[in-house]
Amino acid sequence: MVRLPLFPLPVVLFPGASMPLHIFEPRYRSMVARCLETDRRFGLIYHDADEQGPFMNEAGRVGCVAEIDRYQPLPDGRSLIRIRGVHRFRIIEGLDDSPEPWYEATVAPYEDIVHPRAEAIRTVRDRTLRLLLEVLQTLPEPPDEVPCFALDRDLSYQLAPLVQIDGRWHQSLLELRDETYRLERLDAVFQAGVDRTAPDEEEGAA
Repeated sequence: MVRLPLFPLPVVLFPGASMPLHIFEPRYRSMVARCLETDRRFGLIYHDADEQGPFMNEAGRVGCVAEIDRYQPLPDGRSLIRIRGVHRFRIIEGLDDSPEPWYEATVAPYEDIVHPRAEAIRTVRDRTLRLLLEVLQTLPEPPDEVPCFALDRDLSYQLAPLVQIDGRWHQSLLELRDETYRLERLDAVFQAGVDRTAPDEEEGAA
């Protein structure tokens, strides 16, 4: 277990994914400054204050460790940073008595509990990629080149940021502890996109 600064935001960061952030609130300016002095890491955890109210720092919540890989200070004290997802974590204990102005918690790694055989998961990943390619071809302007995805690591984390959908859905995907289940969730979204653009069978027969 480790002590980790927390940054609650209404977005989900996935391991391996990159995300830009604009840091303007004073306490998070201080948090970023501290991170830059140490290991450049903090925990990004999904929280939508409009729907969920104040952040409560509860035990059991799942987030992603973020590492700052680019920092651009602005003249007025704000900054632009780019973060990269490292791995998932689970809050063991919220540290409400922390002297720091930002949230902190004791956290532990949150790992998959199901590990499919390499041959089986490769088949599932191939199926998901085929569905993604079908979706891309339905776009008004299909991309000339498709990004290269690594099939030797979690494909779900690589594809999830491409899905423009409710943050709660992204969070539920992050919390699944089986790559096969995560890919099945993505398959359902991609298949729905394919079905929406498929010609109606009766029209085709007329």
